[in-house]
Formats: sequence, C-alpha cells, structure tokens
Amino acid sequence: MDIFPNPYVMLSGMSDKELSFIQQMTSDLNKNQQGYFYMIYSGRRKSPNEFLLFTLFAFAGCSGVQRFIIGQIGLGLLFFFTGGFCLIGTIVDLINHKSLAMEYNEKMIFESYKIASMGH
Repeated sequence: MDIFPNPYVMLSGMSDKELSFIQQMTSDLNKNQQGYFYMIYSGRRKSPNEFLLFTLFAFAGCSGVQRFIIGQIGLGLLFFFTGGFCLIGTIVDLINHKSLAMEYNEKMIFESYKIASMGH
C-alpha cells in the first residue's frame, strides 16, 4: 500500500485541471517512467502562487520578471523597458496569473513526458 498514492497533489497550487492533464499524459508510462516524469516535471513546474509573486515584483520596479521565468524573453524585455506597458500589462498578468502558469506548465508536461518516455 502506498502512503502517497498520488505525489502530484503535494505540489504547490496544483489545480484539478493540471492534475487531470498529467494523469492523461502519463497513463501509458510504466512506474519507473512515471517516477522519472515526476522528478523532471516537479523541477520545471511553476506554481500559480510563484508566478503571482514574480508579477508583484513589477510594482517594485522590476517589470517583466514573470515573463522571463516562463521563458518569454522577448515579452519580458518589452515589459522591462516599457514598465510593464505602463503597468497595464502587469495588471493583466496579475489577473491572469493562473492561466499563464497553467499554459507554461502544459508545455513542461509535454517536455517532461517526451523525456520520460524515451528514458528508463
């Protein structure tokens, strides 16, 4: 009997949608591959709260950090040099922080799946 049958629920800010997506993607992986997937994904994943925190840094004069951490370098530079589009873009990111984090995490799920399915 597993003490923690589903390790994903212990990740910060895990939504039902994200958990369902992970379960669908990893259903054909064996136990070793699933463990490898978890190891890769948990290191790459960004929680919505983490994204929200980086977005709040914009109000301290560091606009664009939230875009840099999700790999959107061009938009991060644009936010940085325009003050987050005069803070309008930053406010939009504050409102949409959960969907932006989910969009990034979906990409990380696909990448982690590809790596895990090739290895182990």
